[in-house]
Amino acid sequence: MKKFNQVLFVALLLGSLAFIGCNDDTDDPDPTGNTDNVEHSGFISADETWAADKIHVLKDRVIVKSGVTLTIDPGTIIKGEAGTGANATALVIARGATINATGTADNPIVFTSIADEIEVGQKFGSNLEADRAKGFWGGLIVLGNAPVSPKTGYTEQIEGIPADVIEGNYGGNDIEDNSGVLTYISIRHGGTLIGEGNEINGLTLAGVGNKTVINHIEVVGNVDDGIECFGGSVNIDDAIVIYQGDDAYDIDQTYSGTIDNFIYIAGADSDHGLEIDGPEGSENNTGKFTLTNGSLKGNAASSEFADFRSKAQGNVNSCYFFGFNQSADVELDEDEVSQNYTNGNLVITGNSFNSTAWELDGDGEPTGDTVTWTDIKDIFADKSENGDAAAADAKFAADNALVTTKTGGADKAEFTGWTLADNLGLLSDF
Repeated sequence: MKKFNQVLFVALLLGSLAFIGCNDDTDDPDPTGNTDNVEHSGFISADETWAADKIHVLKDRVIVKSGVTLTIDPGTIIKGEAGTGANATALVIARGATINATGTADNPIVFTSIADEIEVGQKFGSNLEADRAKGFWGGLIVLGNAPVSPKTGYTEQIEGIPADVIEGNYGGNDIEDNSGVLTYISIRHGGTLIGEGNEINGLTLAGVGNKTVINHIEVVGNVDDGIECFGGSVNIDDAIVIYQGDDAYDIDQTYSGTIDNFIYIAGADSDHGLEIDGPEGSENNTGKFTLTNGSLKGNAASSEFADFRSKAQGNVNSCYFFGFNQSADVELDEDEVSQNYTNGNLVITGNSFNSTAWELDGDGEPTGDTVTWTDIKDIFADKSENGDAAAADAKFAADNALVTTKTGGADKAEFTGWTLADNLGLLSDF
């Protein structure tokens, strides 16, 4: 996790902090003077629908309670107000609640900041820069009853929700748990500060089961991670993360679903394309993730290919990495990860790495020139203390390739027409 000073600056700039109250669905102007809004605050305790003919404003943390269904119509725009700490704005789908947010390519659902001048009927605003406007609100959090592997027990409290708010709990024993539908969703300019080194992800999926339908998801300019999965078994198709401040795709607590056809575009302060952790405890610790058909574009100033940590176990295959700088690597962080890689519990195979990299000077700053990798072992780092680094190097080299042109990766057609990334012309290299 990273703390960024602009988060606090933005919060002060955009207005006073909101407070946690009762659900309030009233027509009321927002700070920009727009009268065509519906405000939401606190708990949603009965089924309701958010229609696309008005902008919906999150005044603070909004929680859909267990047994309740929130329906969001295609084309709806949801804007979060500024707020930090306990007042951070976010939409939370509690365990047992359901969200039916079914956008379309012609009418995607947009989550963004109150500072965004996007209006009803539009897909894109024009006043916020995708690579700079971060931390203006919180994010979207979905919690379910599927298995997770926290440090102790079967359940956990999601970061960003106080421990005394029971709706922040996630995890259970229902691998087929159903939290609803998220399709054609764009989440922009989020990740506001909660506490020291603790921000909200663009899309948080915690203990979400595999009957939940999630596809065509975009996360733009989030301070922390783009998409993070804490355990669970949900499958994600057609995801794109651009310009996040930390990791693009983050996996924890034995996530056992599949992320298929995904794109990553790094910004100047982005960290890893993939950050993969395994089980934290002894419960539900055998599940394995799959990441497949991804295209990941680095940045001259920052960004790493992938970091495998904390007993990571699963599969990364058929991905294409390009545009990274010469310090980027695929890293095995500790002994148990190295052992998992050696014994086949962690499989990294069929991936392609473009051999052209951005050059760095002696201080680690980009020179503007490029260098060429000639040995794929140069981008692999087994940093375990007791692992067999030579054997791991040989395995990685045998199973993956350096290339000079695009080989494998994502189908960008799934992201054209509806994403901010496409609107900004960022998909031409894919």
